[in-house]
Amino acid sequence: MKGSGKTILVTGGAGYIATHCIVKLLDQDYDIVALDNFSNSVRGPPGELPPSLSRIQEMTGKTITFYEVDLCDKSSLRNAMGKHLFDCIIHFGAFKSVSNSFVQYLKYYSNNVVGTCNLLEIMNEMKIEKFVYSSSCTVYGVPQFLPLTENHPLGTPTSPYGFTKLVTEEMMRGLSIFNKDLGFILLRYFNPVGAHPSGIIGEDPLGVPGNLMPFIAQVAVGRREKLQIFGQDWPTPDGTCIRDYIHVMDLAEGHVNAVNKVLESGFSGLKAYNLARGNGESVLDIVRAFEKASGKRIPYEIAKRRPGDVAQLFSACDLAKEELDWEAKLTLDDMCRDMWTWQSQNPKGYLTLKKD
Repeated sequence: MKGSGKTILVTGGAGYIATHCIVKLLDQDYDIVALDNFSNSVRGPPGELPPSLSRIQEMTGKTITFYEVDLCDKSSLRNAMGKHLFDCIIHFGAFKSVSNSFVQYLKYYSNNVVGTCNLLEIMNEMKIEKFVYSSSCTVYGVPQFLPLTENHPLGTPTSPYGFTKLVTEEMMRGLSIFNKDLGFILLRYFNPVGAHPSGIIGEDPLGVPGNLMPFIAQVAVGRREKLQIFGQDWPTPDGTCIRDYIHVMDLAEGHVNAVNKVLESGFSGLKAYNLARGNGESVLDIVRAFEKASGKRIPYEIAKRRPGDVAQLFSACDLAKEELDWEAKLTLDDMCRDMWTWQSQNPKGYLTLKKD
């Protein structure tokens, strides 16, 4: 197995994307050490794993080591990391809501930038040389052309969240220039949705969901009354925003391929890859597809546009196919089906009582 004997540190390890990636990494026999501060994930009972990771252990029969750590607490982070020898870090531990970043501006910079800086400092102290970063298409700002490629200018992000991603990318770029032993892969992905097809793990945001698909799923399961669509006057065929949605399991495969590549002998420097399907779907496309998958009507109302939104974002993924041997395979119908399987089996997310 490719991962045999290698240990990966996963920050934000109890969260949505990280948990699906951990399943794929365990499949390739990597050993996993996960960190999380439960700012957007569910904490387990005292002394136990968070339920997302506990379910993964039951599903895979493999053990995950976990520490509750805030990346902004450098002493605790150093203490946890010092207990292991890591071959690679995958960094998911960031706040991710575009809209929330406007009202929690300093909180986003503190967690996303200061926390990442702490992680990189300790990485250097411990001579860890390989790093895979969960970045975002928001670093491109308002598109100058579509589909977006990795050669698109990084420009000016449209939200504080996007700026935090751009700043942290630049920290890694600088480190890769001054230390030729380091290897970084930046994965700029678009709109992850869906869930593990078993329904055992999925997206379970705390509070009001900041992303479209989990909000729709909560409306379908009866947790929320209706969906708000932010603007129907965008310059798109149906007036709603168009995004490039990717199944979280495809995204997880992309991360595994990135880890395999960054750990190759001789890999150094910094490479960025878009991970997406290369197709754009509107908000109303997603609503209709989810209604089809769930058999539920999704009531909605039109609200005013949100700050930080743009009309269209979709990607070209040729570079990931060429260099990571990766391309998305799952469809929008697959995304909605798997998301509904998760939400219908777990109407209260990870707080749903386990059935005997």
